[in-house]
Amino acid sequence: MSFLKTGKEIEELKAFQARPIIEELRKGSVPADQVPFFTVGRENWIKFIADDLENYIAQGGAKVRFIRGDYGDGKTHFMSIIRHLALSQGFAVSFVVLTREVPIHKFEAVYQNIVRQLRGTFSGLGIRNLLKQWLDDLAQSETPLTGEQIAELAENLRNLSGMNINFANALIALLKNRFTPLSEEESQDDRTNARELLLHWFEAGKATKKELKPFAVFEVVNKTNSKLMLNSLNSFLRDQGYKGLVLLLDELETVIAQSASIRNAAYENVRLLIDNSEQAEYFHIFFAIIPDILLSEKGFKSYDALWSRVRAIGEQDDKPTGKKILNYRGVLVDLHQTPLKQEEFVTLGQRLRHIHQIAYRWDAAASVSDKILLELCENQQKMGLLSEVRLFVKQVIRLLDLAEQGETPIENLDLAEHIVVSQQEMEQEKVEKLEPSWDN
Repeated sequence: MSFLKTGKEIEELKAFQARPIIEELRKGSVPADQVPFFTVGRENWIKFIADDLENYIAQGGAKVRFIRGDYGDGKTHFMSIIRHLALSQGFAVSFVVLTREVPIHKFEAVYQNIVRQLRGTFSGLGIRNLLKQWLDDLAQSETPLTGEQIAELAENLRNLSGMNINFANALIALLKNRFTPLSEEESQDDRTNARELLLHWFEAGKATKKELKPFAVFEVVNKTNSKLMLNSLNSFLRDQGYKGLVLLLDELETVIAQSASIRNAAYENVRLLIDNSEQAEYFHIFFAIIPDILLSEKGFKSYDALWSRVRAIGEQDDKPTGKKILNYRGVLVDLHQTPLKQEEFVTLGQRLRHIHQIAYRWDAAASVSDKILLELCENQQKMGLLSEVRLFVKQVIRLLDLAEQGETPIENLDLAEHIVVSQQEMEQEKVEKLEPSWDN
């Protein structure tokens, strides 16, 4: 696919570009902007998601998918692949990681991050930059916008399918703020402060109804109207030439460690998003989950209103053979059931090695051969850990670091012990991630 990078493009990296990539990989994560360098395998999932985006979502459809995998299976990486894919196909995308600062049980915080993490063809990140680009494009005409043109744009915005009147009025207020002359009692500072208030409102920031009333905006963003606001955002994006909106929500599993009241609030918001997608157009949501979200008594099944909507997701058992049947067009993307093949792991290792070589200006291939990469993969398979891409990445980077420093010959290293050290690091990361540090 066109958004994937080739070995030739890796060769074009400079040392100062390669080194921060290695620093991120050393921590077990792939830098978002370099995801195509490390995309190997799982072609079927990518192919069918790409087809859905182009031939269903872009034609007015809406869908929810769950990306299931255990820790280290590559869920975040796969979601980053989807982000690159969707952007390359002309969608706007928002990738939100659910954390202590962005807890799923507080929907206003989630919505705020959805609009602040928005990406598209505009420069920068977030709805503020989207709106700036829109206004700048309108300002590029040879003559200033007339009152009649502003009125025509305002009418068009109000009549967009799915557009909420408050969202439309805030857009119109931005238009007037940018293109109408100052009134006698208005200063430039007044105009600047009004623009900042409107942009703050679009970012779901706190504002009083009294402050918003002059712009004919009568609601702040909250859980009740968030569905309307998301639909309005998507409506505006469509008007700006985007094919739709793709929303990626990562690390939903952190909610399992929270109290029952927090979990219920979180699952209610998941249900809200699913319901929204069922009534929306040009909209695709992806949730990243671990198996426990579907299996644990503290998972989705603990909240009936959500469980009734998602209980059918998953693979169907093939009774005669006992095998799992994968439905690549279904709502469950099961990464654990579709691990990378050995040759794909080796290809990934080669790319890691190549970037490490560029970063530190040394002959990495002479010390860490393809044979060693294959041995790392085989050891992982023997331990029943073949699906854990993050573990393989950690192993390869650690091995390359040791080889580049030259203090311990690679042939003298115990690779079985090497995998245990890397696995212990990952287990610690897993424990830290599940600690209930935002249970409030």
